[in-house]
Amino acid sequence: MTFREEKGDLFAEEILSNYVLCHCISSDYALGAGIAKAFAEMGVKKQLCEKYSKQWQGRGYCLITETNGVTVVNLVTKQRYFHKPTLETLRQALEDFREQIFESELPNIAMPKIGCGLDKLLWEDVREVIKDVFGGTDIDIIVRYL
Repeated sequence: MTFREEKGDLFAEEILSNYVLCHCISSDYALGAGIAKAFAEMGVKKQLCEKYSKQWQGRGYCLITETNGVTVVNLVTKQRYFHKPTLETLRQALEDFREQIFESELPNIAMPKIGCGLDKLLWEDVREVIKDVFGGTDIDIIVRYL
């Protein structure tokens, strides 16, 4: 695994054309604040509602959508938009994602500092979870922040 953190736009063309985007959501598909709002504007919320029923009311899994040729991995880390994730639900969602990657051979991953910001997890802890889950793989992970 290669892991890089860099300042830059997650939605830049060089990222969109070479990486799968990954972010955290709630199982109510609110996508109404923070970077999730930008994903909703891309059409991700519409895809989630069309492709997945509201039967997915748990947490700790991932749902994969494709909008305008961009694959988006939606890590479901909490049940409602106003809840907060835990490192354990984030780990479970990332592990589900890893399993799906090996099944479908998805390309490399670009993400914001997932679970941080509005979700209030500490980036230092999240970074270690990501490295633990994807360590030993050939995946290239890039974390973009403004």
